[in-house]
Amino acid sequence: MDDGLTPARSAEPNTLATAPSLGAAASHRGQRGAALSIPGAWPLVPVLLVQAILSIRLLRADTAFLDEATYLWAGHLEWAHWLHNAPIPPFPSYFSGAPVIYPPLAAAADSVGGLTGARLLSLIFMLGATVLVWSATRRLFGRQAAFFAAALFAILGPTLHLGAFATYDAMSVFLIGLAAWLVIRAGARPGATRLLVLAGVVLALANAAAYSSTLFDVIVIIAAFVLAAPELGARTAATRCLTVLIVVAVLLGAGLLIGGSTYWHGVRATTLERAPGGASPLTVLGDAWLWTGVIVVAALCGVVISWVRREGRWSVLFLVLLTVAALIGPLEQANLHTAASLDKHVGLGAWFAAVAAGYAVDKLIAAAPVGQTRTVTCGACVVALALPTSLGVSQSRTFSTDWPNAASFIAILRPLVAHGDGHLLVEDPEIAEYYLRAEDQWERWSSTRNIVLPSGASSGGPTSAAGVLGPGNAGTYGTKIINGYFSIVALNFADTTPLDQKIAADLKASHRYQIIQVVPYGVPPGTYVIWRLEPSS
Repeated sequence: MDDGLTPARSAEPNTLATAPSLGAAASHRGQRGAALSIPGAWPLVPVLLVQAILSIRLLRADTAFLDEATYLWAGHLEWAHWLHNAPIPPFPSYFSGAPVIYPPLAAAADSVGGLTGARLLSLIFMLGATVLVWSATRRLFGRQAAFFAAALFAILGPTLHLGAFATYDAMSVFLIGLAAWLVIRAGARPGATRLLVLAGVVLALANAAAYSSTLFDVIVIIAAFVLAAPELGARTAATRCLTVLIVVAVLLGAGLLIGGSTYWHGVRATTLERAPGGASPLTVLGDAWLWTGVIVVAALCGVVISWVRREGRWSVLFLVLLTVAALIGPLEQANLHTAASLDKHVGLGAWFAAVAAGYAVDKLIAAAPVGQTRTVTCGACVVALALPTSLGVSQSRTFSTDWPNAASFIAILRPLVAHGDGHLLVEDPEIAEYYLRAEDQWERWSSTRNIVLPSGASSGGPTSAAGVLGPGNAGTYGTKIINGYFSIVALNFADTTPLDQKIAADLKASHRYQIIQVVPYGVPPGTYVIWRLEPSS
């Protein structure tokens, strides 16, 4: 009886080793239909259920993170701009993804179900990514490998976290996975141009949604070559790579031309010329190892197994490619000395490594003698998933509560904002703007990175060397304080500490501002200190 986990019968080759080539294996399975058959896909169901349950428990773990609030607030503003021609801030100049793609989609979900609805949208994307891991691995290595690939990906801490996190990261993982799946489905089959063009379109959409995802374009494009070269030859395989590359380049180039200089400035500031951080490379790589080490080790084992079994250079090269994908994100961030958003970015590479990891587990089980021993080995591998599951549960909870709860701060700030129409200086205003639904008053809100003038223009922004997240110009803030430009000032001395201290000193020296509230915020002794401009005597 076929239980969906035991190795496939010899009459149906299910691995790259038994198939004539990489591309032939993918194409052979692709010719039997794109849809997953219910009997063959049933082992995927419990994987998706576990993933959904473990992510759903995080939906209300904390108030909105700064990035979540920023994208949702921006999405609502984009809708107001489209529907009512309302003015909006220059989001393209400092967003790390096109503000017209993910933010409006997430804002629509937020309008229906609030923050929970927006986070559920991310869960749908991540469940879709798991389905793609299953389908891609099954085409290449069979159903048993597909089960373990999907399971290992689904229970990772970053995967569970992204399934309850309303940023573009989940969308990016899904789209990159979809592009890779399309390339795998194309395999070495003749006449696969449409699939390759579609893969290029999806890649371009992923890159536009999250600029950092361009790191993985090379993985998808090389995969198109490796899958096709053994059967079709290097020249034809290279043509397939060029097809995907040209589609991506044309679409992204057209998008930049349409978007104009502000989009190009945003790409440069957030991606191409991103300011380095202060974290050591070892710290960055160590964190990535803690979060994805299990799946990377399993993927490396797959490479070794394929090489020892002499499955051919193309099989080994493909598995190496999948494994390298899990490393390029951490290596890039280590080069930039920053661990910011690392827990989100490693999810992309983990998608590829999961395929190789599933192959490794499948071969481990296949090495056991046929019969009861193999069944016991398979069961032991399923039980062994408990350890990475436990790690994923713990890590995802940490990821999802790793920022201050803003409920008290918002409750205190709400009446202060509502009972006046003056300008506001808040260290991270997007959280307050999101919760206070201040989309039609965005010109009132300034941050410690730039001052918004009544016209909507910005002033006192950071230097180019500091990047878009750097502190603003202290002198400009001091002048505005002397002139009483801000009616309310709220600082938490966290993200822009030196500037905050200078602003606090200027506020005290002006004798026009009084501290009215000190709100606990984050880990003690963290606070938000609120000043109010007092009327002139």
